[in-house]
Amino acid sequence: MPPSTARGIHPEFRLSLSREARVFCGVTLIAVPTIMYGGVTLLGILTKGAAGLNPGLVLDETQWALFRAGHAHAGVWVILSLILQVLLDATTLSHGSRLLARICAPAGAVSLSGAFFGLAFVSAFRVLLYLGAGSMAIAVVLTGIGLLRKPPSAGTSEQR
Repeated sequence: MPPSTARGIHPEFRLSLSREARVFCGVTLIAVPTIMYGGVTLLGILTKGAAGLNPGLVLDETQWALFRAGHAHAGVWVILSLILQVLLDATTLSHGSRLLARICAPAGAVSLSGAFFGLAFVSAFRVLLYLGAGSMAIAVVLTGIGLLRKPPSAGTSEQR
């Protein structure tokens, strides 16, 4: 068993995040209560106010399906966004590419899930859906490329 430190975590197993990753993860986590609120609201709609919050909305089948999809996607995309922030610290991407991926991940998560809610009432929200999907694709592909690229040799001065 490895020796423990004062905090009880062996230094080899401590997660060291860059300042950027901490900021993006922190802001993303602060937004999680909005997803929780959405779940309580959906519960209120489903139970007609017997449980959860009752916003007084009456949704048809399509709207109900879009609300469920928006809520489910919010959770999934936010988790992926958080994972990408951590993985981006291990990539060989340039600072600009890494920053682009860091911004696109949470922006895509919010856009994608928000678009489902908007589509329940206005079809023009499909543009937001495509924007969010494109943003998430950029973040995922850049992160994947950055993880697969060969690290620069010791003589190169690529800044991380």
